[in-house]
Amino acid sequence: MKVEKLSSSSDEINLSVKESDIGALYIIQHELLKNQDINFAGVMVKHPLTKECWMRVSTNESEPVKAVTDAADVAAKNIEELESLFKLTIRES
Repeated sequence: MKVEKLSSSSDEINLSVKESDIGALYIIQHELLKNQDINFAGVMVKHPLTKECWMRVSTNESEPVKAVTDAADVAAKNIEELESLFKLTIRES
């Protein structure tokens, strides 16, 4: 996954994410939208053949970069917990 900052300000960031599946960005978007400080968090596939996605995050007061990294950390932790649950379930079968 390659992330490039397209533009940013004190309350908004626009990112280009290459070589990634949009599903991963949807998980991060979901975590962002749980935060009351987030005005908008959107993701889209720029073009299906380029495997490039765009993400835009707008906040009320906090730094958008920190909001994205915090949401990504929570998403990664949730995936690790889910992976452990799957492994436990498969061993019990």
